[in-house]
Amino acid sequence: MSVVEFPKLGLSFDLDKVAFTIGGLDIAWYAVLISSGFLLAVIYALFNLKRFGLEENRVIDVIIGGMIGGIIGARLYYVIFSWDLYKDNIMEIFNTRNGGLAIYGGIIGAVLVGSIVCKFRKVKLLPMFDVAVLGFLIGQGIGRWGNFVNVEAYGAETNSIFGMISSGEVSITSPVHPCFLYESAWCILGFVLLHIYSKHRKFDGELSLFYLMWYGFERAIVEGLRQDSLYWGPFRVSQILSVILVIVAFIVWITIKSKIKRNNDPEYLKLYVNTEESKQIIEMSKTKKEKQDKNQKIEEIEEDETQKDVDKVDLSNTSDVKAENDIVK
Repeated sequence: MSVVEFPKLGLSFDLDKVAFTIGGLDIAWYAVLISSGFLLAVIYALFNLKRFGLEENRVIDVIIGGMIGGIIGARLYYVIFSWDLYKDNIMEIFNTRNGGLAIYGGIIGAVLVGSIVCKFRKVKLLPMFDVAVLGFLIGQGIGRWGNFVNVEAYGAETNSIFGMISSGEVSITSPVHPCFLYESAWCILGFVLLHIYSKHRKFDGELSLFYLMWYGFERAIVEGLRQDSLYWGPFRVSQILSVILVIVAFIVWITIKSKIKRNNDPEYLKLYVNTEESKQIIEMSKTKKEKQDKNQKIEEIEEDETQKDVDKVDLSNTSDVKAENDIVK
């Protein structure tokens, strides 16, 4: 149990890492919040697939693959750059209930495995990435509150109005930056802005580039405030990676925009959702679903008719038995 306070805001929270217990197994808030973020991200993606020209049944397989890759990647990234914590207790690598998932590792793992599934399921990669990054922002915005419950992902001392202290299991005596809060707010704002812009995007993959710039910019700054950064020698791994991603994404975006302007061709880098291929896939999926719904209704009608016949037989048998009893009497 820890008590987290924001003195200048007059806020105080009693925090227990355990959300509830099932069959003697403690379920941590960290897991609940990350799972909730993932679930909301999936719901958002499924409700917005058609705007990107994607078909639901194929994308579900990509989401499942991306989820598995994301979990493995997030853990591997953290373990690799925190090896001293695990080298003497290998089995602890598999215990994630107390944290130890790195967002960049999760993104890398989800992208790698998701891309492989996209290839096998014939899902267009760039539109899928654009949907995914919006989901990433939802998941990150909510998942960061798992760090709040665990009292981690905080920064250096500060006089800011948001300064945070803690007592109990985790003790922080001087106000520090609540880095989890900064990142959560930044990601939620980014989701709102990119969702609005998604209706006006100029080419597939543009939202992905904006995500890399938006999140990378914030992480490059906030990572410099954190006290629990993962290091590679003297360098903060995530900070260096963030700077690289921002620069590369910006250069790629400028280059593509310049090519579009030079070509002056409305068909150049046409959005996948506006192509005949996408329209045919969506139409085929719609027709298939209508056929399935029709067959299901037929099956339900046949089941109802069968049940009525059974009821008639039961009623007839009951009448026969009653008549025999009357004769006996």
